[in-house]
Amino acid sequence: MPLTRIKCSMIRCGSKLQLKSRRGCRFVDCDLESWGFHGFSRMGERTDCTKSCSSLAEYSPVNKSDRTDPSDCCEMQDGNQNTMQLKKEISLINGISLIVGNMIGSGIFVSPKGVLIYSRSYGLSLVIWAIGGIFSVFGALCYAELGTTITKSGASYAYILESFGSFIAFIRLWTSLLIVEPTSQAIIAITFANYIVQPFFPSCDPPYLACRLIAAACECLLTFINCAYVKWGTRVQDIFTYAKVTALIVIIITGLVKICQGHSSHFENSFEGSSFDIGDISLALYSALFSYSGWDTLNFVTEEIKNPERNLPLAIAVSMPIVTVIYIMTNIAYYTVLDVEAVLSSDAVAVTFADQVFGVFSWTIPIAVAFSCFGGLNASILASSRLFFVGSREGHLPDLLSMIHVGRFTPVPALLFNCIMTLIYLAVEDVFKLINYFSFSYWFFVGLSIAGQLYLRWKEPDRPRPLKLSVAFPIIFCICTVFLVVVPLYSDTINSLIGVAIALSGIPVFFLGVYLPASRRPQFINKILGAVTRNMQLLCYCVLTEMDPSEEKKL
Repeated sequence: MPLTRIKCSMIRCGSKLQLKSRRGCRFVDCDLESWGFHGFSRMGERTDCTKSCSSLAEYSPVNKSDRTDPSDCCEMQDGNQNTMQLKKEISLINGISLIVGNMIGSGIFVSPKGVLIYSRSYGLSLVIWAIGGIFSVFGALCYAELGTTITKSGASYAYILESFGSFIAFIRLWTSLLIVEPTSQAIIAITFANYIVQPFFPSCDPPYLACRLIAAACECLLTFINCAYVKWGTRVQDIFTYAKVTALIVIIITGLVKICQGHSSHFENSFEGSSFDIGDISLALYSALFSYSGWDTLNFVTEEIKNPERNLPLAIAVSMPIVTVIYIMTNIAYYTVLDVEAVLSSDAVAVTFADQVFGVFSWTIPIAVAFSCFGGLNASILASSRLFFVGSREGHLPDLLSMIHVGRFTPVPALLFNCIMTLIYLAVEDVFKLINYFSFSYWFFVGLSIAGQLYLRWKEPDRPRPLKLSVAFPIIFCICTVFLVVVPLYSDTINSLIGVAIALSGIPVFFLGVYLPASRRPQFINKILGAVTRNMQLLCYCVLTEMDPSEEKKL
């Protein structure tokens, strides 16, 4: 059900905070702390709005069932009830832009040589790119079914929570919060900064501090845009997705023109020298699949999609062939102009390609890479903030992160938290090494979420499924995921074990912050979280939110 905007006025009167609707809703008057001054709180342990506290900064849990009291909801003109929640503003085109924009990052411009290093021939590398695309289509289609069956935002976190319970879902959330999301965003922002300043430093590396400051400014700018309005974020995504796809189309057309002119010598005996060692093929496929990652982006914002039963599967069905064809054709263009040695020795393949064919316009490619990073970072910020938002709403993170601005309907606290985490990682000089730690956990949790799809098929066979695939799709994907989990354990054992240790470090946090009742937790934690929540709530002008009741009935 589309959300009709509620215009509200929030008034602070002494120790009172009042929220009044201008659409004829009843006047709600609660103590300041009753608007959700909460810390880590278990689901089902939260009291209602009228509970009083001895201190404004004291912990005051809110019962999940009381977050959205139907009696407090405003009556819309059509008689349906409306809640304070995120608005459904993501259209089909926005969804396609989010998926394509997040999948096509800087990798296809900078380092497509990862597959070629292990395949050792143009012919086999193109076959592996195609296999990677097909495999990703299988995973994306499984997520299309999951997204229309479990209509919560949060992607694999929400699906694991529904299938396997709170503990494993929290470990998935903890891994993303601690390293996956902030590290990925920091690397994208740094890559953006490096390429945006490259034209000013053509013969040397740009200054380290300047790049980090530009990266931080980029992160803050996009956070502000997404805090302002969801529409602003989706428009930025659309514009920069069009820009990066246009740049790749120019590269593809240039390669096709070269082929038509007879420059096809690099494809003669294209499988010569291929490595058919199972280890090398595995690593090549792993590199290709890493480039295809991002097909789950739209599942992070399921609750904000217009008509998700139609638009979520359709956006995935349109996006995946587009990205697969673009990746294969772009590599063909590179291989047409550059030989194997040139590709493997290049630090940025697209820049080397442009230097040979674009002449004085070669400067456009570094700008295109920067645009690609900018759009990819925007999609990542949009998705990760919703992950933290949903995790908070489920009681796995402080309640502050599940609040939204009363006028703009954006998860401002979750966006700010995501920004702060990324800025912290931008201060780490060797941040690029951290990405090696989560390859294992990424595929493990993706595979686990699709294993949950099989489990729900068995446990709840009569559950409504607007899209129902053949059971062969999740089975094949799960079998392949086992392979993807084993590969990094074998090829990069130390880093994989570090990643496992990072995930397991969430166990004591789960026990202290989720499993343990609020009354038994250290009081200083409750007081600190209460004070932070109270002040941030006033600063961000936000209140607690909840799912649309009509959506909850589907779960």
